[in-house]
Amino acid sequence: MEKKKNIGFNIIKSDPTDGHGGYGVGSLSLDNVSPVMIDVEEGEATIEIGALHARSPIEKRIKFTNNREDSAGGKPYWLIWVTIDLMDEGPYYAGVTACELVVNPEKRRGYKSMPEHVNHMDKSIKRHIIVDQMDDKSKGVLAEFLKNHDKGMWDRSKPELKEALKAE
Repeated sequence: MEKKKNIGFNIIKSDPTDGHGGYGVGSLSLDNVSPVMIDVEEGEATIEIGALHARSPIEKRIKFTNNREDSAGGKPYWLIWVTIDLMDEGPYYAGVTACELVVNPEKRRGYKSMPEHVNHMDKSIKRHIIVDQMDDKSKGVLAEFLKNHDKGMWDRSKPELKEALKAE
């Protein structure tokens, strides 16, 4: 039996503080962040909700270090943090940041910079666009993925995102 893929972004929820200035104000909410994984070699993008907690299928049974040599010969990926926000016209892609990931399944080792992953998730939540370190092919894959996922959200997104994802 074929397993059905979940291809939806996280749903935007109401303000957990309901406007009051008490406990929880200023804390990060992951309600509107979704991780998208790009397989650089295959040129494919998928939503991997498990990546929120480093438990995507790609990351399972892999010991990650911040030493690139540990994963030498591995497969390159981009982990993209996509934040959805709401404007009067509807939802849009508000924050998009990319992090490098290399996985060598034979060695069961991988490379990633945990501080970079955490900081980029935070920057995505804060509506930043950080994709300049990506290769042009992967930028194109991400742009097509976001357009195909929801053309309206793409159309409502800021010009900064569309410009940043244009492949040279």
